Amino acid sequence: MAHTVNSIVINAPYEKVFDMSNDISRWKEFFSEYTASEVIRQEGNKITFQLTHQNGNSWISYRLLGKEDKYAYACRLEPMFPFEYMKIIWLYRETSGGIEMKWIQDFSMDKKAKFNDAQVEEIINNHSQENLKRFKELIEQEVHV
Repeated sequence: MAHTVNSIVINAPYEKVFDMSNDISRWKEFFSEYTASEVIRQEGNKITFQLTHQNGNSWISYRLLGKEDKYAYACRLEPMFPFEYMKIIWLYRETSGGIEMKWIQDFSMDKKAKFNDAQVEEIINNHSQENLKRFKELIEQEVHV
């Protein structure tokens, strides 16, 4: 099993950070590696969505929003490959500098995948740091205009 934890503090109100960061229709703007992000259906606090990576691969996941409890939980559904499983938790915490947004990912790579758990941990950590900076930049820019 692989595990990553990455975070950043965003100088913006919690409401704005939560709403913007969970607006899946904008994820192609927030994440450098996605070329498409589409909500398939929303039922209450559960969103089923499809992401398309710049390499052309697409997959479907679901996301549970716990806005009042300051978290979002996601799970990859199909296709699972190259993962055996992928679960993600985003936590939000108020700090003196703003809202800390923390991304925690637990996953395991399929044995037939090109990369192993340790290699993908490194890739995810690098991408997460880049993407968190992008979230911070876009959210703060929109809030402080």
